Amino acid sequence: MMKAFFMRTGFFFTVLFLSPLLLPAQPRGARNSGAANPLGLTEPVIAEGRQLYNRSCTMCHGIDGELGDRAPALKGTRRFVRSSDEDLYDAIKNGIKGTLMPASPLPENDVWKIVAYIRSMRASAFDAPLEGDPEKGRAVFWEQAGCGDCHMIQGRGGLLGPDLSSVGVQRTSPALREALTKPRPHIPPGYRPAKVFTAAGEMVEGMIKNEHNFSLQMLSRDGRLRLFTAEEIRRIEYGERSLMPTDWEQRLTPEQFKNLLAFLSRQAAARVKEQGLVEEDLAR
Repeated sequence: MMKAFFMRTGFFFTVLFLSPLLLPAQPRGARNSGAANPLGLTEPVIAEGRQLYNRSCTMCHGIDGELGDRAPALKGTRRFVRSSDEDLYDAIKNGIKGTLMPASPLPENDVWKIVAYIRSMRASAFDAPLEGDPEKGRAVFWEQAGCGDCHMIQGRGGLLGPDLSSVGVQRTSPALREALTKPRPHIPPGYRPAKVFTAAGEMVEGMIKNEHNFSLQMLSRDGRLRLFTAEEIRRIEYGERSLMPTDWEQRLTPEQFKNLLAFLSRQAAARVKEQGLVEEDLAR
């Protein structure tokens, strides 16, 4: 009897708390609720949408959707009740009944541009492809920039840096750009550079993967995993900056940089596995 009570109670709370996320927004217009943005998610459309958004929506939702005084931030990875193109269009164009969200007087195309911008804030780089030639970007990655010396894609490349086989679905387009142009305030765990000087007179340089009072595990620059006990270590010199360069806009020509971003945005091994896509789909 108690088991049945808790089952009913659990079901009630599940419905109570999840129903706002599961129920779709109710459009008041005559549009098809499954309609996609007719303008697409290209960079020019997104850029124009950002300008329109920052002129029309920041008072409530904040600049670039970061944080608003009167309404929720629109940027982030949390689940949103209105997430489809059509739902977003309806909320902007017609407003949301019973809330402070007013109807917009903007022309239809301008509303769709704002929709594109909002989607770009939430979409992965793979879902909002960057302009450029992915095939030429492939050559930049493996040859001109030498990214493959540290990073692996589809089993090819180095081990010092993170595997980028699915970076297109793991990062947004702005995050990809920032990773190549802005220093990180903190070095991620497992990627701190260091030099280990042993009691035997050896110096090994690489990335510290694990460290505690009794031993240290390091991935050396030649790709070997090394284990040192505390007794074997004479001293350790820790690097204060990541080995990842953050000035690729200066190292590469504008065209090369654009193509490199386009190539990275198409790396979606996880999506390929889930949806059965072929490699040609990723180059589009």
